[in-house]
Amino acid sequence: MLTRRQLLAASSLTTLPLAAATPPLPLHSRRELFVDHYLIDSLTGAELRLAQPIDAGPVFQFDRPWEGRFCNYATVIKDAGTFRLYYRGVPNAGADGRGDEVYCYAESPDGTTFQRPNLQLHSVRGTDTNNVILAGTPPLQHNFSPFLDTRPGVPPASRYKGLAGTSKSGLVAFHSPDGLRWTPIRTEPVLTQGAFDSQNLAFWSEAEQQYVCYYRTFKKIGSTGYRWISRAVSPNFLDWKIEGEVSFGNAPPEHLYTNQTSPYFRAPHLYLSLCARFLPGRQVLSEAEARAINVDPAYFKDCSDAVLLSSRGGTQFDRTFLDAFLRPGLGIANWVSRSNYPALNVVPTGPEELSFYVVRNYGQPSIHLRRYTLRLDGFTSLHAGYSGGQMITKPFTFAGAQLEVNFATSAPGGIHLFLETPSGTPLVESTELIGDQTARFVQWKTIESLTRWSGQPVRLRATLKDADLFAIRFV
Repeated sequence: MLTRRQLLAASSLTTLPLAAATPPLPLHSRRELFVDHYLIDSLTGAELRLAQPIDAGPVFQFDRPWEGRFCNYATVIKDAGTFRLYYRGVPNAGADGRGDEVYCYAESPDGTTFQRPNLQLHSVRGTDTNNVILAGTPPLQHNFSPFLDTRPGVPPASRYKGLAGTSKSGLVAFHSPDGLRWTPIRTEPVLTQGAFDSQNLAFWSEAEQQYVCYYRTFKKIGSTGYRWISRAVSPNFLDWKIEGEVSFGNAPPEHLYTNQTSPYFRAPHLYLSLCARFLPGRQVLSEAEARAINVDPAYFKDCSDAVLLSSRGGTQFDRTFLDAFLRPGLGIANWVSRSNYPALNVVPTGPEELSFYVVRNYGQPSIHLRRYTLRLDGFTSLHAGYSGGQMITKPFTFAGAQLEVNFATSAPGGIHLFLETPSGTPLVESTELIGDQTARFVQWKTIESLTRWSGQPVRLRATLKDADLFAIRFV
């Protein structure tokens, strides 16, 4: 613990020595989540810990004649006060991209239950009383993946965009003014080099100032071909530059069936991926169990779960967490092939709540979309137990006067924060943080503002006891 004299002396400093090693990380006023080791120099008695999503129950049943037990490749977009759900409808198993596949739409005012509007845009199975937005354009309705284009100055007619296609067609670019009425921007595909037999997604990257696409390829490692992810970028959504396969560092190779990558809306420089991890041939159910839940006979000899990945742009992904982010769970209905596939995007459903959605009971009449919740920024945390722990960051610079934190402690637990020079000379110490808040400004013992150190290299030391730190942001 620092003495008052030490703190007063440290707080009077106006310049700091530059770090002799690598340049300090430029945090500016970005929010940083503890989903990787980007900010962390050392951990002692502390760890990065995955969150445990809370099951909020079913929100949608795929039970219309044009939908069925093989609905998948879902996307949820929050546009102002409406939550928009997009998903593939196909009642029977078969080849990708065939004519009876359709793409459908449902919506919700709060993200807790979805309803089908009667759009009357396409006649399917003899009726136009349906919620179908794409039909009759095989194979483009197989894996359509839309997004809300947030690029500044985007024309109203192209406010929504999307990609769709298979290896035979290539990826075709679509646009829409309202997310319901879609037309190809051009008939020729914009990307042709890929397997594309999954949900191939794109978005406008505020951090990179370009469109980014993550799409399905295969990678041969030894004698095994793995379902892999590749990346391309574009300045205009039509002319794409292939950057190639992404890298997962030293993580063991795994089949990542859908990558579901999107910028986290509270920290858009940080891309988060809720991937479907697929384990071909890992059979859990017996034939009798498969018959009991009426799963399609071809879809119970594999299993899958969901994992959390992150990226800060480029072709590098971080796999700090190899454990499942979402396990299949109790009951045998989700220990089948291609179940537990998350929908694209994590959306806010309350002031302090995030929701993501997962297709459950694949290949069965009971197939449905299920909602799971997290606290705001709460994918992972910097955690220490009752015995306590410490984290020291790498040197960084920041812009602002205050430090905002998202944290939680037990009743006897707490967090102390120390701003230090890059070499560890103390500058100022916080009062103890106790409680559970998604946004709280840190109070410092001897000063009210961090302005004097704004733009200068510093580091942060955190001591925790039975506590979690989810995110920090200088403002």
